[in-house]
Amino acid sequence: MATRNYQGNKYNKSSMDKTSDALTIEEPLQININDQPFTISMRTPGDDISLIRGLLHSEDLLNDIHYIPELIIKKENNNGIVTIINLNIQEDKLGNGYTNSRSLLSVSSCGICGKTELNDMAFMGKTIDDNDKIDIGLIHELFNKMNNLQFNFRKSGGTHAAAAFNLKGDLLCAMEDIGRHNAVDKIVGKLINDKKLKDAKIMTVSGRISYEIVIKCFKARIPFLAAVSAPTSLAVDYAKELGITLFAFCRDQRATCYSHPQRTKIIQSNTKAS
Repeated sequence: MATRNYQGNKYNKSSMDKTSDALTIEEPLQININDQPFTISMRTPGDDISLIRGLLHSEDLLNDIHYIPELIIKKENNNGIVTIINLNIQEDKLGNGYTNSRSLLSVSSCGICGKTELNDMAFMGKTIDDNDKIDIGLIHELFNKMNNLQFNFRKSGGTHAAAAFNLKGDLLCAMEDIGRHNAVDKIVGKLINDKKLKDAKIMTVSGRISYEIVIKCFKARIPFLAAVSAPTSLAVDYAKELGITLFAFCRDQRATCYSHPQRTKIIQSNTKAS
């Protein structure tokens, strides 16, 4: 259940008609760790297990990727939507993101708040130095595949999407959510749960790229990240530092690469610089 119908008045110049529109559902999910409130995520209900697993990974809340916490549903609303989930995690499995950080209650879409210097990358791990190359022409095919699976967006126009592919362009999974970062977390969580994270080499996302998306991609060790719209300046800075090949403005058979272009190749004979 990702959409809900709402009534409205639709105005067109001097006329007015009644309309019924499918709107994307946005509901809060409170995540408790060991019975203590930890974060609230405003998300589209569905694939909550993947969302939580991806969040645990991208925020470094677990120190063992193979560890599966006990998950208990604590509360649902009148529509049957889960509103509170508790995770029971052994203390020796809690990662630095939990033991060394503030609660995420105020920064649920941000994995880097509180860091003082861009150059201080030690907290995130080794820079990606993948030597594989990707054909620019493949990028456009991947977005077509992702777009074909944006069922909720076609109903409501209110969701973002993310998808993961292997280097050949085979789809591994695709997810939608009202939040861009949630869609990415759902992708990462699904890949972990399906034991396919190491197969993922390319991530595509709808909308713009901000730095938290780059960080989540890096934590998943995915070397290629491509977006429909613009990147922010900090997204490009982090992509350069962390070893991610970042593409943006991927539409109308065009794409702009802002970092690590040595991993790209062009098979077409006639090309122009964007």
